[in-house]
Order: sequence, then C-alpha cells, then structure tokens
Amino acid sequence: MRRITIWLLSTVTALVLLFSYRTSTMGVGGGTSAVAVDRGGTTPGSGDTPTGTDPGSGVPGGDTGEGGNTGEGGNTGDGASTGDSGGGSYDGSVAQTRWGPVQVRITVAGGRITDVTALQVPDGNFRDQQINDYAVPILRQAALTAQSARIDTVSGATVTSDGYRESLQAAIDAAHLK
Repeated sequence: MRRITIWLLSTVTALVLLFSYRTSTMGVGGGTSAVAVDRGGTTPGSGDTPTGTDPGSGVPGGDTGEGGNTGEGGNTGDGASTGDSGGGSYDGSVAQTRWGPVQVRITVAGGRITDVTALQVPDGNFRDQQINDYAVPILRQAALTAQSARIDTVSGATVTSDGYRESLQAAIDAAHLK
C-alpha cells in the first residue's frame, strides 16, 4: 500500500510540473526589449529626424516598418538612389523568418555604412527579446566593421542572424554599395 501511495504522489507531482512548465513560445513573458523598433518613420536615437525622404533621391514616403514586402526580395524601403551612394538612409526588405520579421535600415555617408538600425526583429515572446537584445548589437557592430552583409552568425541567434543578413544585403543593394 505504501508503494502505491508513493507512486501516485510521484505521478501527480510529475504531471503538475509538466503542465506548469512555460515554454519560450507561449507568448509574451513580460519585460521590454532594448532593441530599437521603429514603427513611426523616425530613426530611434537620432533626435527623431524624419526619414520619409531620402536625401539622395528626393523620393518621399519611406517604409514605416509595416508590411509591404512581396516576399520576392524586393526593397520596400525609401532606398531609391541616383547611383552615387553619396548618403542617406536605406531600408532593407523585410526578411520573414520562422520567429518573425527582421528588417534593418542603413545610413550611408561618403559611400560607407555609418549606422545600422534594426527596424523589426522577432519579439513575440520574452525569449525572443532576450536573444535579440544580445544578438542585434553584435550584428550591428559586425556590419559596420565589415561594411558588407558578409558577417558571422551569432551563436544562439541563427534565425535572426540569417534574416539580418538578408535585409542588410537588400539595404546595401538599394544604396548601390559594393
């Protein structure tokens, strides 16, 4: 009788623990992300300078980070350029990853990438936020150092790294950089 009681209590305990376990895909777990997510047409951290017009093109109405991607690799940003790569901001296409969209904006001056901003990153749950808070600054620094999309994958953030590279390459192509 004692064995049955111990077995029953162990089984109930295991079931309670099993069903109370929260996975990383169960939704928002609270907290905020330190990754800049631009949804209003301004560049975070730049004194809220409007980016609706690319100085190199005179084309108004940039991407606000909401949709617009056809899924065919086209650039949905304000990255039209006259071909001189003199300067301006260029949005990469929205890379759809299994955990959510990734989009970056590059700022170009003198034919060089001077800044990279993550406009969209997966943020569907707290674990995504943790991963991206760690990975995005590393990816940004790697892109600035390499001056290209040929950057290493951040360990633990493979999906975000792949999407970041894809969007970064689209922005570089839009800026007509090598």
